[in-house]
Amino acid sequence: MSDARLPAHVEVSALIRAVQANGGYAAVLAKGERDAGTILVLTIDRHRNGALYERMPQPDGSRNFVVTKKQTPDNKQEFDEYLDRRKRQDSDIWIIEADIADAERFIDSLNG
Repeated sequence: MSDARLPAHVEVSALIRAVQANGGYAAVLAKGERDAGTILVLTIDRHRNGALYERMPQPDGSRNFVVTKKQTPDNKQEFDEYLDRRKRQDSDIWIIEADIADAERFIDSLNG
């Protein structure tokens, strides 16, 4: 498999368009390094039940989005603190919020 990747800003634009095409809303919460920043996708459904997905290398060489953190309804502050910590640790990080129905199915479609 080739290691060639799209620049991060192009991938983010495509991701936002895909969310919109699926009837959702997407916004950039943190803008990272234009060409090579890590992209995190925060999915929510009607402003509830957040899940954070990050692209991770797979044994076959692909890079799929996998859940790295889930929001617990009784401790939303912990989730927000986790996002803030990630932004402080990596200034090149992109965080995209996607408010979309059936977020798991949407993320699966990105993984192809």
